[in-house]
Amino acid sequence: MTLRPLVAGLLLALPLSAIAEAPNIVPGQWTFTSTTSVQGDLPIPDQVETHQECIAQGDIDDAEFSFIEEEDGCELLEHDVTVDGLNYRMICRAEGGEADIVGQMAFLGERIEGEIDIRVESSAGSLEMTTLMEGERTGDC
Repeated sequence: MTLRPLVAGLLLALPLSAIAEAPNIVPGQWTFTSTTSVQGDLPIPDQVETHQECIAQGDIDDAEFSFIEEEDGCELLEHDVTVDGLNYRMICRAEGGEADIVGQMAFLGERIEGEIDIRVESSAGSLEMTTLMEGERTGDC
């Protein structure tokens, strides 16, 4: 089971259409940084990824708004979205493995903070990962 696409697909993969009001996110240019730590017997260094994205008010107001597309093979089990954040749980299955993902994010206007805990079970054994995510509005698009 390849972990890189799985982790990438987990970050902000959920549509925000379940809320009546727009999320507490200020439109503009955003920088997102995620740091993934792996707990286990193998010494795997933390992986840090950063990307920038322009989020327009029209995007935020769109009922189908999401930061990235949800990955194939994933099933959303729980999904609680408010103006100020979201909590979710999902299962992703790929190539003989399964990942149980529990995440929470806080929408703080010009910042987003979150944590995603992932437990992977595969033929190679168990693996636990934690991804800390931060987003910051850096200016206008």
